[in-house]
Amino acid sequence: MEVVQVLHMNGGVGETSYANNSFVQQKVITMTKPITEDAITKLYCSTYPEEIAIADLGCSSGPNTFFVVSELIKAVNSVRQKICQKSPEYQVFLNDLPGNDFNTIFRSLSIFQNKLREQLGPGIGPCFFTGVPGSFYGRLFRKNSLHFVHSSYSLQWLSQVPRGLENNKGNIYMASTSPPNVLKAYYEQFQQDFSLFLKCRSEELVDGGRMVLTFLGRRSDDPSSKECCYIWELLAMALNDMVLEGVIEEEKLNSFNIPQYTPSPAEVKYEVEKEGSFSIDRLEVTEVNWNAYQNETDLSDAFKDGGYNVAKCMRAVAEPLLFSHFGEAIIDEVFRRYREIVADRMSKEKTEFVNVIISLKKA
Repeated sequence: MEVVQVLHMNGGVGETSYANNSFVQQKVITMTKPITEDAITKLYCSTYPEEIAIADLGCSSGPNTFFVVSELIKAVNSVRQKICQKSPEYQVFLNDLPGNDFNTIFRSLSIFQNKLREQLGPGIGPCFFTGVPGSFYGRLFRKNSLHFVHSSYSLQWLSQVPRGLENNKGNIYMASTSPPNVLKAYYEQFQQDFSLFLKCRSEELVDGGRMVLTFLGRRSDDPSSKECCYIWELLAMALNDMVLEGVIEEEKLNSFNIPQYTPSPAEVKYEVEKEGSFSIDRLEVTEVNWNAYQNETDLSDAFKDGGYNVAKCMRAVAEPLLFSHFGEAIIDEVFRRYREIVADRMSKEKTEFVNVIISLKKA
Protein backbone atom coordinates (compact mmCIF):
# COMPACT_ATOMS: atom_id res chain seq x y z
CA MET A 1 0.00 0.00 0.00
CA GLU A 2 1.39 3.39 -1.05
CA VAL A 3 0.09 5.43 1.88
CA VAL A 4 0.79 8.80 0.23
CA GLN A 5 -1.42 7.81 -2.69
CA VAL A 6 -4.35 6.17 -0.91
CA LEU A 7 -4.58 7.85 2.50
CA HIS A 8 -7.18 10.60 2.47
CA MET A 9 -10.55 11.24 4.06
CA ASN A 10 -13.70 10.73 1.98
CA GLY A 11 -14.08 13.83 -0.20
CA GLY A 12 -17.07 15.87 -1.31
CA VAL A 13 -20.07 16.78 0.81
CA GLY A 14 -22.15 13.60 0.48
CA GLU A 15 -23.57 11.27 3.13
CA THR A 16 -20.31 9.35 3.66
CA SER A 17 -18.00 12.37 3.25
CA TYR A 18 -15.54 13.46 5.91
CA ALA A 19 -17.04 16.95 5.70
CA ASN A 20 -20.32 15.57 7.08
CA ASN A 21 -18.83 13.00 9.46
CA SER A 22 -16.08 14.80 11.36
CA PHE A 23 -17.92 15.96 14.48
CA VAL A 24 -15.54 14.02 16.75
CA GLN A 25 -12.60 15.88 15.21
CA GLN A 26 -14.43 19.21 15.62
CA LYS A 27 -15.06 18.47 19.29
CA VAL A 28 -11.39 17.69 19.80
CA ILE A 29 -10.34 20.96 18.12
CA THR A 30 -12.79 22.82 20.38
CA MET A 31 -11.43 21.06 23.48
CA THR A 32 -7.89 22.00 22.44
CA LYS A 33 -8.84 25.65 21.79
CA PRO A 34 -7.45 27.04 25.10
CA ILE A 35 -4.03 25.50 24.37
CA THR A 36 -4.03 26.71 20.76
CA GLU A 37 -5.11 30.24 21.73
CA ASP A 38 -2.48 30.39 24.46
CA ALA A 39 0.26 29.37 22.01
CA ILE A 40 -0.66 31.82 19.23
CA THR A 41 -1.12 34.64 21.75
CA LYS A 42 2.35 34.04 23.20
CA LEU A 43 3.77 33.96 19.67
CA TYR A 44 2.10 37.24 18.69
CA CYS A 45 2.95 39.08 21.92
CA SER A 46 6.62 38.10 21.72
CA THR A 47 7.37 40.21 18.60
CA TYR A 48 4.08 41.70 17.27
CA PRO A 49 4.91 40.56 13.72
CA GLU A 50 3.48 42.45 10.75
CA GLU A 51 2.67 39.14 9.10
CA ILE A 52 1.91 35.70 10.49
CA ALA A 53 2.39 32.54 8.45
CA ILE A 54 0.23 29.66 9.70
CA ALA A 55 0.34 26.06 8.46
CA ASP A 56 -2.45 23.56 9.17
CA LEU A 57 -0.96 20.13 8.50
CA GLY A 58 -3.44 17.38 7.68
CA CYS A 59 -6.17 19.96 7.04
CA SER A 60 -8.53 17.51 5.27
CA SER A 61 -11.69 19.19 3.90
CA GLY A 62 -14.97 20.40 5.30
CA PRO A 63 -15.89 22.81 8.11
CA ASN A 64 -13.00 21.84 10.41
CA THR A 65 -10.44 23.18 7.92
CA PHE A 66 -11.62 26.76 8.29
CA PHE A 67 -12.70 26.34 11.92
CA VAL A 68 -9.07 26.00 13.04
CA VAL A 69 -7.88 28.95 10.97
CA SER A 70 -10.68 31.25 12.10
CA GLU A 71 -10.02 30.51 15.79
CA LEU A 72 -6.32 31.33 15.39
CA ILE A 73 -7.01 34.60 13.57
CA LYS A 74 -9.70 35.59 16.09
CA ALA A 75 -7.28 35.01 18.98
CA VAL A 76 -4.63 37.28 17.44
CA ASN A 77 -7.24 39.88 16.51
CA SER A 78 -8.59 39.99 20.06
CA VAL A 79 -5.13 40.68 21.50
CA ARG A 80 -4.12 43.28 18.92
CA GLN A 81 -7.37 45.23 19.45
CA LYS A 82 -6.77 45.41 23.21
CA ILE A 83 -3.31 46.93 22.69
CA CYS A 84 -4.34 49.05 19.68
CA GLN A 85 -1.96 47.34 17.24
CA LYS A 86 -2.51 47.32 13.50
CA SER A 87 -3.64 43.90 12.29
CA PRO A 88 -0.97 41.68 10.80
CA GLU A 89 -1.41 40.10 7.39
CA TYR A 90 -2.06 36.37 7.43
CA GLN A 91 -0.60 33.74 5.14
CA VAL A 92 -2.38 30.44 5.67
CA PHE A 93 -1.02 27.18 4.24
CA LEU A 94 -3.44 24.25 4.07
CA ASN A 95 -1.55 20.98 3.77
CA ASP A 96 -2.65 17.41 3.22
CA LEU A 97 -1.72 14.45 1.05
CA PRO A 98 -2.36 14.76 -2.71
CA GLY A 99 -5.57 12.70 -2.58
CA ASN A 100 -7.22 15.24 -0.27
CA ASP A 101 -10.29 17.07 -1.60
CA PHE A 102 -8.70 20.50 -2.00
CA ASN A 103 -11.38 21.48 -4.53
CA THR A 104 -14.10 21.46 -1.87
CA ILE A 105 -11.92 23.63 0.38
CA PHE A 106 -11.29 26.30 -2.21
CA ARG A 107 -14.86 26.32 -3.52
CA SER A 108 -15.96 27.48 -0.06
CA LEU A 109 -13.02 29.85 0.58
CA SER A 110 -14.74 33.09 -0.48
CA ILE A 111 -17.70 32.33 1.80
CA PHE A 112 -15.31 31.82 4.73
CA GLN A 113 -13.35 35.01 4.01
CA ASN A 114 -16.52 37.11 3.79
CA LYS A 115 -17.83 35.62 7.04
CA LEU A 116 -14.51 36.32 8.79
CA ARG A 117 -14.55 39.97 7.67
CA GLU A 118 -18.12 40.33 8.93
CA GLN A 119 -17.18 38.86 12.32
CA LEU A 120 -13.93 40.77 12.84
CA GLY A 121 -14.69 44.07 11.11
CA PRO A 122 -12.79 46.24 8.63
CA GLY A 123 -9.60 46.39 10.75
CA ILE A 124 -8.66 42.78 10.04
CA GLY A 125 -5.60 42.36 7.82
CA PRO A 126 -5.75 40.48 4.52
CA CYS A 127 -5.69 36.67 4.63
CA PHE A 128 -3.97 34.76 1.84
CA PHE A 129 -4.58 31.03 1.40
CA THR A 130 -2.39 28.44 -0.31
CA GLY A 131 -2.96 24.72 -0.76
CA VAL A 132 0.15 22.60 -0.15
CA PRO A 133 -0.25 18.95 -1.24
CA GLY A 134 2.43 16.62 0.09
CA SER A 135 3.53 14.51 3.05
CA PHE A 136 4.49 16.36 6.23
CA TYR A 137 7.12 13.66 6.73
CA GLY A 138 9.37 15.80 4.58
CA ARG A 139 10.07 19.48 3.93
CA LEU A 140 7.04 21.46 2.70
CA PHE A 141 8.07 25.11 3.18
CA ARG A 142 11.07 27.43 2.89
CA LYS A 143 13.48 27.74 5.81
CA ASN A 144 12.36 30.11 8.58
CA SER A 145 9.10 30.91 6.77
CA LEU A 146 6.45 29.76 9.29
CA HIS A 147 5.36 31.29 12.59
CA PHE A 148 2.78 28.75 13.71
CA VAL A 149 2.03 25.11 12.90
CA HIS A 150 -1.18 23.34 13.83
CA SER A 151 -2.05 19.69 13.35
CA SER A 152 -5.01 17.79 14.78
CA TYR A 153 -5.73 14.06 14.42
CA SER A 154 -3.18 13.67 11.64
CA LEU A 155 0.17 12.72 13.18
CA GLN A 156 -1.04 9.29 14.32
CA TRP A 157 -1.01 8.38 10.61
CA LEU A 158 2.31 6.85 9.59
CA SER A 159 4.24 7.46 6.38
CA GLN A 160 3.93 3.76 5.53
CA VAL A 161 2.65 0.47 6.85
CA PRO A 162 5.51 -0.87 9.01
CA ARG A 163 7.52 -3.72 7.52
CA GLY A 164 7.50 -7.23 8.98
CA LEU A 165 3.81 -7.57 9.86
CA GLU A 166 3.29 -10.87 8.01
CA ASN A 167 2.50 -12.72 11.26
CA ASN A 168 -0.20 -10.25 12.38
CA LYS A 169 -2.81 -12.64 11.01
CA GLY A 170 -6.48 -11.92 11.59
CA ASN A 171 -5.68 -8.40 12.77
CA ILE A 172 -5.66 -5.14 10.82
CA TYR A 173 -3.76 -3.13 13.44
CA MET A 174 -1.99 -3.68 16.73
CA ALA A 175 -4.20 -5.90 18.88
CA SER A 176 -4.06 -7.91 22.09
CA THR A 177 -3.27 -10.97 19.94
CA SER A 178 -0.51 -9.28 17.92
CA PRO A 179 3.00 -10.78 18.31
CA PRO A 180 5.63 -8.57 20.06
CA ASN A 181 7.50 -7.94 16.77
CA VAL A 182 4.36 -6.27 15.36
CA LEU A 183 4.12 -3.82 18.26
CA LYS A 184 7.86 -3.11 17.93
CA ALA A 185 7.58 -2.47 14.18
CA TYR A 186 4.74 -0.01 14.67
CA TYR A 187 6.57 1.87 17.42
CA GLU A 188 9.81 2.11 15.45
CA GLN A 189 7.92 3.46 12.42
CA PHE A 190 6.31 6.11 14.64
CA GLN A 191 9.70 7.08 16.08
CA GLN A 192 11.23 7.41 12.63
CA ASP A 193 8.29 9.42 11.27
CA PHE A 194 7.75 11.80 14.17
CA SER A 195 11.47 12.51 14.53
CA LEU A 196 11.61 13.44 10.83
CA PHE A 197 8.48 15.59 11.22
CA LEU A 198 10.10 17.55 14.07
CA LYS A 199 13.35 18.01 12.15
CA CYS A 200 11.53 19.36 9.07
CA ARG A 201 9.35 21.74 11.07
CA SER A 202 12.34 23.05 13.02
CA GLU A 203 13.90 24.13 9.73
CA GLU A 204 10.70 25.76 8.49
CA LEU A 205 9.69 27.65 11.66
CA VAL A 206 11.21 30.98 12.64
CA ASP A 207 13.08 31.19 15.96
CA GLY A 208 10.46 31.26 18.69
CA GLY A 209 7.87 29.75 16.32
CA ARG A 210 5.25 27.51 17.86
CA MET A 211 3.37 24.29 17.18
CA VAL A 212 0.27 22.73 18.70
CA LEU A 213 -0.10 19.06 17.78
CA THR A 214 -3.01 16.79 18.72
CA PHE A 215 -2.61 13.03 18.32
CA LEU A 216 -5.17 10.31 18.60
CA GLY A 217 -3.31 8.50 21.37
CA ARG A 218 -3.52 6.57 24.60
CA ARG A 219 -2.82 6.93 28.33
CA SER A 220 -1.59 3.36 28.77
CA ASP A 221 2.02 2.27 28.31
CA ASP A 222 0.70 -0.74 26.35
CA PRO A 223 0.48 0.09 22.61
CA SER A 224 -2.07 -2.73 22.10
CA SER A 225 -4.35 -1.52 24.91
CA LYS A 226 -8.08 -1.39 24.35
CA GLU A 227 -8.25 2.41 24.64
CA CYS A 228 -6.42 2.87 21.34
CA CYS A 229 -6.90 -0.36 19.39
CA TYR A 230 -10.48 -1.40 20.14
CA ILE A 231 -12.08 0.67 17.37
CA TRP A 232 -9.95 -1.17 14.80
CA GLU A 233 -10.40 -4.58 16.48
CA LEU A 234 -14.15 -4.25 15.96
CA LEU A 235 -13.63 -3.49 12.26
CA ALA A 236 -11.36 -6.56 12.09
CA MET A 237 -14.22 -8.62 13.55
CA ALA A 238 -16.51 -7.55 10.70
CA LEU A 239 -13.84 -8.40 8.12
CA ASN A 240 -13.07 -11.78 9.74
CA ASP A 241 -16.77 -12.70 9.66
CA MET A 242 -16.76 -11.99 5.93
CA VAL A 243 -13.68 -14.21 5.52
CA LEU A 244 -15.49 -17.08 7.27
CA GLU A 245 -18.41 -16.63 4.87
CA GLY A 246 -16.09 -16.62 1.86
CA VAL A 247 -16.85 -13.02 0.89
CA ILE A 248 -13.24 -11.92 1.48
CA GLU A 249 -10.13 -14.03 0.88
CA GLU A 250 -8.22 -14.81 4.07
CA GLU A 251 -4.92 -13.94 2.40
CA LYS A 252 -6.35 -10.54 1.47
CA LEU A 253 -7.25 -9.81 5.09
CA ASN A 254 -3.91 -11.03 6.44
CA SER A 255 -2.03 -8.65 4.15
CA PHE A 256 -4.00 -5.58 5.28
CA ASN A 257 -2.74 -3.38 8.13
CA ILE A 258 -3.69 0.16 9.14
CA PRO A 259 -0.78 2.68 8.87
CA GLN A 260 -1.37 4.32 12.24
CA TYR A 261 0.27 4.56 15.65
CA THR A 262 -1.50 6.05 18.68
CA PRO A 263 1.29 7.25 21.01
CA SER A 264 1.31 7.80 24.76
CA PRO A 265 2.26 11.21 26.21
CA ALA A 266 5.59 9.71 27.35
CA GLU A 267 6.41 8.52 23.81
CA VAL A 268 5.60 11.94 22.31
CA LYS A 269 7.69 13.70 24.99
CA TYR A 270 10.61 11.32 24.48
CA GLU A 271 10.80 11.98 20.73
CA VAL A 272 10.60 15.77 21.20
CA GLU A 273 13.40 15.74 23.76
CA LYS A 274 15.51 13.35 21.70
CA GLU A 275 15.21 15.46 18.53
CA GLY A 276 16.11 18.56 20.52
CA SER A 277 14.77 21.45 18.40
CA PHE A 278 11.75 22.30 20.58
CA SER A 279 10.93 23.03 24.20
CA ILE A 280 7.67 21.67 25.60
CA ASP A 281 5.25 24.33 26.81
CA ARG A 282 2.29 22.06 27.59
CA LEU A 283 1.53 18.33 27.36
CA GLU A 284 -2.01 17.24 28.14
CA VAL A 285 -4.37 14.29 27.70
CA THR A 286 -8.13 14.43 27.16
CA GLU A 287 -10.91 12.03 26.17
CA VAL A 288 -13.88 12.29 23.82
CA ASN A 289 -16.69 9.78 23.45
CA TRP A 290 -16.70 7.64 20.30
CA ASN A 291 -20.16 9.01 19.62
CA ALA A 292 -19.53 12.74 19.59
CA TYR A 293 -23.28 13.39 19.39
CA GLN A 294 -23.91 11.62 22.72
CA ASN A 295 -24.72 14.72 24.77
CA GLU A 296 -26.20 16.78 21.96
CA THR A 297 -29.88 17.78 21.96
CA ASP A 298 -32.39 18.25 19.13
CA LEU A 299 -30.97 15.41 17.06
CA SER A 300 -32.81 13.50 14.35
CA ASP A 301 -33.51 9.84 15.14
CA ALA A 302 -30.62 8.74 12.92
CA PHE A 303 -28.08 10.68 14.94
CA LYS A 304 -29.37 9.18 18.21
CA ASP A 305 -28.00 5.83 16.96
CA GLY A 306 -24.45 5.69 18.38
CA GLY A 307 -23.38 2.75 16.24
CA TYR A 308 -24.59 4.58 13.13
CA ASN A 309 -22.62 7.73 14.04
CA VAL A 310 -19.38 5.93 14.84
CA ALA A 311 -19.56 3.69 11.77
CA LYS A 312 -20.11 6.74 9.52
CA CYS A 313 -17.24 8.60 11.16
CA MET A 314 -14.91 5.63 10.72
CA ARG A 315 -16.10 5.05 7.14
CA ALA A 316 -15.21 8.66 6.25
CA VAL A 317 -11.69 7.97 7.54
CA ALA A 318 -11.04 4.35 6.58
CA GLU A 319 -13.01 3.77 3.37
CA PRO A 320 -10.24 4.89 0.96
CA LEU A 321 -7.79 2.44 2.60
CA LEU A 322 -10.28 -0.44 2.48
CA PHE A 323 -11.33 0.43 -1.07
CA SER A 324 -7.75 0.39 -2.36
CA HIS A 325 -7.05 -3.04 -0.81
CA PHE A 326 -10.35 -4.97 -0.96
CA GLY A 327 -12.20 -3.16 -3.76
CA GLU A 328 -15.52 -1.37 -3.80
CA ALA A 329 -17.87 -4.37 -3.66
CA ILE A 330 -17.48 -5.10 0.08
CA ILE A 331 -17.57 -1.55 1.46
CA ASP A 332 -21.29 -1.14 2.22
CA GLU A 333 -21.52 -4.60 3.78
CA VAL A 334 -18.40 -4.15 5.94
CA PHE A 335 -19.73 -0.96 7.47
CA ARG A 336 -23.24 -2.39 7.92
CA ARG A 337 -21.75 -5.18 10.03
CA TYR A 338 -19.37 -2.79 11.75
CA ARG A 339 -22.28 -0.54 12.77
CA GLU A 340 -24.02 -3.50 14.47
CA ILE A 341 -20.86 -4.60 16.29
CA VAL A 342 -20.04 -1.07 17.47
CA ALA A 343 -23.63 -0.42 18.65
CA ASP A 344 -23.56 -3.65 20.66
CA ARG A 345 -20.25 -2.80 22.37
CA MET A 346 -21.22 0.82 23.05
CA SER A 347 -24.38 -0.35 24.81
CA LYS A 348 -22.29 -2.45 27.21
CA GLU A 349 -19.18 -0.39 27.94
CA LYS A 350 -17.66 3.08 28.00
CA THR A 351 -15.98 3.88 24.68
CA GLU A 352 -13.67 6.88 24.33
CA PHE A 353 -10.90 8.19 22.12
CA VAL A 354 -7.82 9.48 23.96
CA ASN A 355 -6.18 12.70 22.74
CA VAL A 356 -2.56 13.65 23.38
CA ILE A 357 -1.95 17.39 22.93
CA ILE A 358 1.49 18.98 22.94
CA SER A 359 2.36 22.68 22.64
CA LEU A 360 5.93 23.35 21.48
CA LYS A 361 8.22 26.33 21.01
CA LYS A 362 11.22 26.29 18.68
CA ALA A 363 14.22 26.43 20.99
